[in-house]
Amino acid sequence: MNQPPSKWQPSWRERLLDPSDRTLAVLLLAPAFALLALIVAYPILRLIWNSGFELRLSGGSVARFVGLQNYADLLQDREFWSALGNTLLITAITVPGALVVGMGLALLANLPFKRRWPVRLALLLPWALPLSFVGLIFAWFFHTDYGIVNDLLVRLGMKEPPMWLLDRGLGLAAICIAIIWKTSSFMALILLAGLQMIPRSLYEAAEVDGASRWQQFWQITVPMLMPSIVVALIFRTITALQTFDIPFTMTRGGPGHTTETLAMLIHKTTIDYLDVGYGSTQAVAMFLISLCVTAAYLRRIGKE
Repeated sequence: MNQPPSKWQPSWRERLLDPSDRTLAVLLLAPAFALLALIVAYPILRLIWNSGFELRLSGGSVARFVGLQNYADLLQDREFWSALGNTLLITAITVPGALVVGMGLALLANLPFKRRWPVRLALLLPWALPLSFVGLIFAWFFHTDYGIVNDLLVRLGMKEPPMWLLDRGLGLAAICIAIIWKTSSFMALILLAGLQMIPRSLYEAAEVDGASRWQQFWQITVPMLMPSIVVALIFRTITALQTFDIPFTMTRGGPGHTTETLAMLIHKTTIDYLDVGYGSTQAVAMFLISLCVTAAYLRRIGKE
């Protein structure tokens, strides 16, 4: 009985010399995956590993495996919950605020000016400034004695101007104003790119049908701009959850710990207290929160 001839299988050398589309895709993506594994996956895995140890760099003590004890302590840590609450509050205020202001700036920059470069240059300046420099500028603006904000309030007739950076509510308000000013330009740049992709013919057809400017904005601009809005919200929300520079330079987390963010708490635990194990646990918590927020946004994109 004759057996059917077996199919010829090329060797791995022949596959490399004459790769198929799938093999070529794997070869081209392999360096990128290796780089991501080196700079992303390994630090995350190392962070999770350190969170299972009692690891202090002060005192010369040896690392001791404690399992999930650090996470149990984290759930009972009032300072962690306070910092998390401040972080979520700042995120809830600054992300929509930056979106609204950025939308207005993008619409302004998209108007048919003869010379648009001054407007678009003004969008780049806040985004290009370092975060710590912005924090120092607004710390001077809201200074109790010689800040420009209190100076204007005194000129307007207020006898006792508020101590902005020495009160929790006012301090968080000042921080949010600084963050919105800094990040709205980033939102505007992303939204401006989306606005330029909307065909002008849609607005011309809407004008022929008698639609007002407000109706055109809600029926054409917002739906067509939604992919750009979601992308901008993803980046802005993740960076808002990791807010550090502006609150640190403005208030140092004070008064007390009332304006301390989660990133500032992690910095204090690992750098000031040299408690690497517990600081890694706090960092893992921040990573999980950022991951959940990103997954929610990506799920929204998948539905659309």
